[in-house]
Amino acid sequence: MSKENDSDITDSPIEISQETSTGEIRISHTVIQHIVRLAAMSVTGVLQVGSGGFVDEIAGIFTKKESSRDISVEEDEHGEYRIRVHVVLAFGIQLAKCADEIQTAVREQVLNMTNKHVARVDVFIDGIKEPETDRPERSKSRSRANARSSVASSETQNEG
Repeated sequence: MSKENDSDITDSPIEISQETSTGEIRISHTVIQHIVRLAAMSVTGVLQVGSGGFVDEIAGIFTKKESSRDISVEEDEHGEYRIRVHVVLAFGIQLAKCADEIQTAVREQVLNMTNKHVARVDVFIDGIKEPETDRPERSKSRSRANARSSVASSETQNEG
């Protein structure tokens, strides 16, 4: 994105969504960030939104705010959203296909809930991980392997 286009985009925390006969309806960009997070997490293969480590997760618990690094919501000169979302995906999936599914899910969910169009959804894949369900099994097999090697080394020492 060029600097020229950046001046056409606003990143205000609240935007006027719709003027009605009884007043205006405002939707906070924080609400849009929550929609984006939930839509992205609904896609198979998405393990987390944002690349934050332990410190970021703890901070998120206390602040209850979406990190602007994780999800960015801006409006262009036409009133359409431009969204950036950072994700960590599961090891072994087709990354481009998953990113495409994230873009579709986010675009459809934001349009459905706000009646506002999304000009673009940029997905940044910040990492891959093994799904949590695989970890205990792997650690058990590693523990068994370590136990076997310990037994073997102690038998070798006892023989000498």
